[in-house]
Amino acid sequence: MQQRTIASFTVSAIGLGCMNLSHAYGTPPSAEQSERVLLAALDAGVTLFDTAALYGFGANETLVGKVLSKHRSSFTLASKGGMSGVHFDDGVKRVIDGRPEAIRKNCEDSLQRLQTDVIDLYYLHRWDKKVPIEDSVGAMAELVRVGKVRAIGLSEVSATTLRKAHAVHPIAAVQTEYSLWTRNPEIAVLEACRELGAAFVAFSPVARGFLCDALHDVGTLVPKDIRAAMPRFSPDNYAANLKLLPPYKALAEEAGCTPAQLALAWLLHKAPHIIPIPGTSSVAHLQEDLAAMDVRLDAGLLTRLDALISQGTVTGPRYSAQSASEVDTEEFGVSV
Repeated sequence: MQQRTIASFTVSAIGLGCMNLSHAYGTPPSAEQSERVLLAALDAGVTLFDTAALYGFGANETLVGKVLSKHRSSFTLASKGGMSGVHFDDGVKRVIDGRPEAIRKNCEDSLQRLQTDVIDLYYLHRWDKKVPIEDSVGAMAELVRVGKVRAIGLSEVSATTLRKAHAVHPIAAVQTEYSLWTRNPEIAVLEACRELGAAFVAFSPVARGFLCDALHDVGTLVPKDIRAAMPRFSPDNYAANLKLLPPYKALAEEAGCTPAQLALAWLLHKAPHIIPIPGTSSVAHLQEDLAAMDVRLDAGLLTRLDALISQGTVTGPRYSAQSASEVDTEEFGVSV
């Protein structure tokens, strides 16, 4: 198992994003199936498990705590606060709240659900733009000081925000969507992480299933599938994007790997501080993903990949206007 570094932690070069087991892509798998995936990942040598208070409104942390707490010393545990489910009269809704008191409460609640006394890597899930980033990070730094958190990270932030936060307390990792079809980190934050010594944790590294060749008809998406509200998955945009798949699959065949493995191998070849965290509800897919560490790509194939799928060839933005307003990442065509 190849290894990479986050702060003082040595972790597997590919981690496991646990969100899929409780959240975002329709009906979650059964508890038994989820347990099989988590334990299979641990048995295979995965040592970075990533969850969040938001996922399933606490259900994902509860699952991870129940299944993995007895193996706590065997892996690096990452979770996120600052965005969680809040109960209203008409149901549970996600709320971004970066106030210090909210971050402290989020962390306490997460510790209980995860059945642990310390979270190795604790992210601010979203920067609450009503609260100075320095205040939110200051609260997280206090969690480190009192021993409830070992290192802190940020999710979906710009290089400017990262540098402001890092001036308050060292930022161990930035987690942002990054794949062949989402290149925003290449504008500035990927390089800022390298300069500051922070790891870059890439979520949705197989483009929410697109680069797995797993979704051929967006009309089959169920209402609880977050992709149904994403512009790239609208019928017209997705029809255009599907035209990229045949030549992409041909490149995977040339590389001697599956489409999913090609997407992950591309990230691993990009820079040594990048750690992809694909998610899956299938043990077979988990094993397929981890085998991407053995894929070798030559410079010519990497160049052709970059030309085939990038911000210039993919149709549609990655987020709706509402979701885009909630993140702080750089955008192409906007000065930084």
